[in-house]
Amino acid sequence: MLDHLTGTGAGAALRLAAEAPARPAGGAALDQILIASTGAAALTAVLLVFGWGHRTGRITVLTRLADLAERGPGRGTPGWAALPLPVAMVSLLVALLGMYWDISLHISHGRDEGPLANIAHYPILVGLFGIFTAGVLAVVLPKGERPGAASVRITRDWHAPAGGVLLAGAGFYALLGFPLDDVWHRIFGQDVTLWGPTHLMLIGGAGLSLTAMAILEREARAARPAAEQPPRWIGYTRRCMLGGGLLIGLSVFQAEYDFGVPQFRLVHQPLLIALAAGCALVAVRLWAGRGGAVVAVAFYMVVRGGVSVLVAGVIGELWAAVPLYFAEALCVEVAALALARRPLALGAVSGVLIGTAGFGAEYAFGQVAFRLPWTPDILAEGMAMAVTGGVAGGLCGALLAEGLAGRAPRPAVARGVFAGAILAVSAAVANGLIIDVPDGRTATVTLTGVHGDAAHRTAGARIEFSPAAAVDGPAWVTVTGWQGEGLHVDRLVRERDGVYRTREPMPLHGGWKTLIRVHDGRTLAGVPIYLPADPAIGAKELPAPAEFTRPVQSERSILQRELKTDVPGWLWAVCSAVVLACTLALVLSLGWGVARIARRLPETAPPPPGPSTTPGPPGSREKAGA
Repeated sequence: MLDHLTGTGAGAALRLAAEAPARPAGGAALDQILIASTGAAALTAVLLVFGWGHRTGRITVLTRLADLAERGPGRGTPGWAALPLPVAMVSLLVALLGMYWDISLHISHGRDEGPLANIAHYPILVGLFGIFTAGVLAVVLPKGERPGAASVRITRDWHAPAGGVLLAGAGFYALLGFPLDDVWHRIFGQDVTLWGPTHLMLIGGAGLSLTAMAILEREARAARPAAEQPPRWIGYTRRCMLGGGLLIGLSVFQAEYDFGVPQFRLVHQPLLIALAAGCALVAVRLWAGRGGAVVAVAFYMVVRGGVSVLVAGVIGELWAAVPLYFAEALCVEVAALALARRPLALGAVSGVLIGTAGFGAEYAFGQVAFRLPWTPDILAEGMAMAVTGGVAGGLCGALLAEGLAGRAPRPAVARGVFAGAILAVSAAVANGLIIDVPDGRTATVTLTGVHGDAAHRTAGARIEFSPAAAVDGPAWVTVTGWQGEGLHVDRLVRERDGVYRTREPMPLHGGWKTLIRVHDGRTLAGVPIYLPADPAIGAKELPAPAEFTRPVQSERSILQRELKTDVPGWLWAVCSAVVLACTLALVLSLGWGVARIARRLPETAPPPPGPSTTPGPPGSREKAGA
C-alpha cells in the first residue's frame, strides 16, 4: 500500500527551509529566541495592563466584553465565566489546528530553520496564549463579589474562581513547553517525535485545560439561582461540547499513529484510544445525562475531522486518520442504563466494554482508516492494554463527573482510585516502551524498476531477511519515506518466509529518509535504504546501490538521526524529572480543583437531563439524566 502525499499550498513556504543544507539540529538561532521572547513579553504586558486597568476601574473594556458575553450565548452565566469559556474554546481549536499542521510539516519536511520559520507554530502559540488569557480573564474579572464558595482568595477583597486559576495554570504549563523544548533540543538534539517530553507538555497543557474549563462552568452555574439558570438544552450542549473537547485533547497523544509514522509499539494505540474514551465519555455521560457520550463523540468528529480536512484538503499537507469512538460511546451509554447511579462501577464496566467491544470496532475500522492497521500480532496484548486504559480512564472520568456534581466519594476512596488508575496507565505505557532489537540479523535489498535521475530517483525493491524466521507474523513490515516534502508508507507484500517486496516505487533522492521498518512482537527495528547528507549533524549521505546487505538495527537511530549520542544518562534523567515534576504539578492541581468543587459546592439539585428525558422525583439521579 502506498501513501505518498506531497506538501503543497502553505507547505511550499517551507520548501527553501527543507532544501537548506544545514538546518539547525540543536535549538533555535539566538535572534529568533530574542524575537519570540520579546513578543511573548509584550503580549503578557498588554494582558497585565488590561487586568490591572480592570481591577482599578481605569479600563472598562473587559467589563463591557463580559457583559456582552453574559447577554449573548453565555446568558445565565456570570460574566467572569461567560467571556473566558468561549475564549478558551476558540483558542483550543486554533491550537489544535496548529498542532496537527505542525506535526504534518515535520513529518513531510523534517526540521525547520527555527520556531519563527515554521508557519504552523503561530496558531499553536496564539491558541496556547489564548488559553492562558482566558484563565487570566476569569481571575481578574470578578469585582465586588466572591465568585462562589470554591473561589480562591487572591487579596483581602479579591477572590478568583478556582477554574480560572487552573485554566491560567494549564495555559502557562503548555506555553512553558516552548522555551523548554528549545533547551531540550540544545542538550539532546532535535528529537523528531511527538512523544518528546517537552512536546507532551504542549499537548498535555492544552488537553487538560478542558478539566479547568469544566470546573469553571460548574462554579458559574452554582453562582446563579435556579431561576436565572440558562435553558436546560444550553447547559446540556455546553457540557457535551466540553466532554467532546476533552476527548479531542486526550486523543492528540495518538497523533503519530494518526499519521502512520509511530515511533513506538502498536499496542500503545489501543491503550491511548481506550484511555481517552473511558475518561472523556464516562465523565460526559454522568455529567450531561442520557446521550451525552454520543453527542460528545459527534462534536469530536466534527472538530477533529474538520481539522484533518483543513490540514490535508485546504492547506495541502498530510492527512491524519480519525479514530471513530462511536462504538465506545455506545458501550458507555449501554452500561449507564444499569449503572448510572453507581459511578465507579459504571467507569469500570464501561472500561471493560471499551477495551473489548470498542477494541474490536476500532480494529475493524482501522483496516480501512489507518495507514498502519492493527494486525493479529497485537491482538492479545493490545486488548489487554485497551482494557487497562479503558478501566483506568473510566474510573478517572467517573471521579471527574462526580466531583463536578458535588458528590465525590470519600477522600480515601477517591485518592486510592485515582492513584491506582495513574499507576495502571504508567505500567501499561512502560510495558509498551519495552522493545527488543535482536543481534545478528540482516536484510538484503535488491532494487527493481529504477526510474529517474539522481534528483528524482525512485525504485521498487525485493527484501530478504536473514535468518528467514526473523520476521514472523509482524505488526508491520513497511518501507517508510519521510521528510522529503511528503510521506511514503508502503506495507510490504510477503512472498515467502523472510522475503518481501514493495507495492509501489519508493523515493531515493533529495531530502527523503527512506528505510525498512519492522515491528514484530516486541521487536522494533529498521534498515536504512537511503539517507541524505546532513551537514548540521555531520552525517554523510547513505546511498542506495542496486543491491546491498545491511544489518537490522534500532530504528530510533535512523528516524532520529539528529539525537546526540554523547549526552550522559544522568542528564537525561534530571531533565526528564523536571518535566515530570511540572506534569505532576498540573495533574495534582486539577485533582485539587475537582476535590475543592466537590467539598464546597455539594449537589443541591439534580443535574440537567438530556434533551429527551424528563426530571424524576428528588433523589432519582438517572431519571434526572445523571
